Parts: sequence; structure tokens; C-alpha cells
Amino acid sequence: MQNKPTILISNDDGITALGIRTLVEVAKQFGNVVVVAPDSPQSAQGHSITIEDPIRIHSSDIFGPDVKAYECTGTPVDCIKLAKNVVLKDQKIDLCLSGINHGSNASTNVIYSGTMSAAMEACMEGIPAIGFSLLDFSADADFSAAKTFVEQIVANALSNGLGETLLLNVNIPKLPESEIKGIKICRQAKGYWSEDFQKGTDPMGRDYYWLTGKYVYQDEGEDSDIWALENGYVSIVPVMYDLTDHAALSSLDHFSNL
Repeated sequence: MQNKPTILISNDDGITALGIRTLVEVAKQFGNVVVVAPDSPQSAQGHSITIEDPIRIHSSDIFGPDVKAYECTGTPVDCIKLAKNVVLKDQKIDLCLSGINHGSNASTNVIYSGTMSAAMEACMEGIPAIGFSLLDFSADADFSAAKTFVEQIVANALSNGLGETLLLNVNIPKLPESEIKGIKICRQAKGYWSEDFQKGTDPMGRDYYWLTGKYVYQDEGEDSDIWALENGYVSIVPVMYDLTDHAALSSLDHFSNL
């Protein structure tokens, strides 16, 4: 095991999810794997952290004796922070992998995603990171095709790095492996959630609201992640946590004169 890279794995679907099990199976081929993942589903948590309650971690043998694993009571970002500062304190982490998420994190879904926020937190710590998602929300999703592409991408990342970025958002279409045409490097597509709140009444007579809605894509560009996925490709989008609109800076000079 000596000289193998240390690979940190997390997710937002919880440590028992089929997707993270698949990711661990892949990562074990390439390095020493350490898992720190939520003990329950944390989907759509975004970059939230726990500050008003204690966070607890417990060792787990869910992935077998050759994988050091911990389940955490916090959010996906909490998991990465604990991994960096407690579990692997003063140790080098060569690569962070998050997922494989059950469902899409393409387009602006990346903003809400706990899967991608875990990877982004690692990136903010200077650790190369990749978030993986399969466009299938079912708990028993078939990850066999996804596994093949995850293997290729992880092997390439460890051999050649991530170019000029530290963070990749990878989405894989829900297709048999034979029908996936390949991999495309893309930009994030434009879109938004058209939301609806269904009103109900609980047994105590109190009103409540349940969020529903559909995702609306506003982008027909053939260089976007949505186009790639709808046309049978795995999409890879380089992501950054700098939210500055750099192109707009010069257009705001008039505020400096107030």
C-alpha cells in the first residue's frame, strides 16, 4: 500500500447508498481509500455546515477491512472538514471524490448539491476533487455503466491532474454503457427551478407546504452539459468557487464615483 495516493470519499446520499459503494470499489483500485460520509441522506444541503449542534463521527466497517470509513452526523461539507482536520490531520490527501450521486447535478443544480459542495470544500482546501452524478434518482440505480467512466476519469486525474482547475463536475447519462458516446468537456447550462408549493394540513390542523416543481432549461448551446447528457455523452464541467462576475467589474465603475 506504500506510495499509493490517499483518496478521500464522501457523498450526500449517505454512507449506505449504492452510489458511494460503487465509488469506493473504483477508488480501491488506485489508492488508499478513506471514507467520511453522512450517516443519513443530506441531499440538496448545498454548502451548509453545522454550527449549533455537536458533530459526531463513528468508525464503520461497511466497506470491509481495507477501507478506513467513518459515518458522520453532519452535512457533506462537515464531512470534508472533519476528514481534513481530524481523521487525516497533517496527512496529504491526493484526491477527493464525491458521489456517485443518485440524480443529476448538471446545470445550476450544482448550486444546491451536497455532493458537489463536498467536492468544492476539498477544492477550497487545495485538494483536487471530482463530484460524480448519475442521472437516475432511484435507490437501486444501475451504476455499471457509470463505474466504467468513473474508472477512466479517476485514472486520468491521478496520472495527468485536473489541468488548470481543482474541481470537476461529472454527470453520467442513464444509459447502457454501449449507448454512451463518450466524454465531453462542457460549460454549465443555464436553467432554473420553476417551483410550486403544495399546501396541506397536518393532523393538528396546521398548514404546511411541500416543495415541488420542475427544472426549466434555457439553453440550446451544444457546448453545455445538458446538451451533452441529452445526446448520450458524459459531461465534465470545470467548476470554481470564486463567484465574482469578472466580466462585469468594469461596467460598475460608476459606483466608484459616488
